[in-house]
Amino acid sequence: MQPHHPGLALLGLAALVGGGLYLSRQLRHGTGTPRRSSVEESIELAVPVSTAYNQWTQFEEFPRFMASVEHVEQVDDTHLHWRAVVAGRAKEWDSEITEQVPDQRIAWRSTSGTPNAGMVTFHRLGDNRTRVQLQMDYQPETRAEKAGAAVGAVKLAARGNLRRFKELVEARGMATGGWRGTVPAH
Repeated sequence: MQPHHPGLALLGLAALVGGGLYLSRQLRHGTGTPRRSSVEESIELAVPVSTAYNQWTQFEEFPRFMASVEHVEQVDDTHLHWRAVVAGRAKEWDSEITEQVPDQRIAWRSTSGTPNAGMVTFHRLGDNRTRVQLQMDYQPETRAEKAGAAVGAVKLAARGNLRRFKELVEARGMATGGWRGTVPAH
């Protein structure tokens, strides 16, 4: 057991107060335009790059591994309608795929609802090894969303979603389908 050190207790208290002040400042940005937040996460899968990519193109199956997503409807090759629970509140939005290159990347942006955009990239590490990297920018709207962004809740959610995607694909060993079309960047 470590002996009690008053300097460490003061340092801990200072960190707690500093964190509280930071969170308070983040939440006060409710006036004007809310700050955009970013998430970057990646995971390695024990499947070929084409398997990982093909499964990711099955957007209507996202609720199987994305915890907050309730429903995704693929309207056409480049448009999706989403329904999810974000920070305890039901939300719906539309998104557009802005670029898609088989076995390499899928990029999107929202066209209604909460502003968000991002890209998922697929990196071949070997015959049966792939790294999936997610990059996403979003704009928290409510106090709860801003608080979640400030304490890293979205980053943790993204990490959990990627972990569940890995479990889903590796358990199956193959994709449930795949769209191999290309959407040129625009």
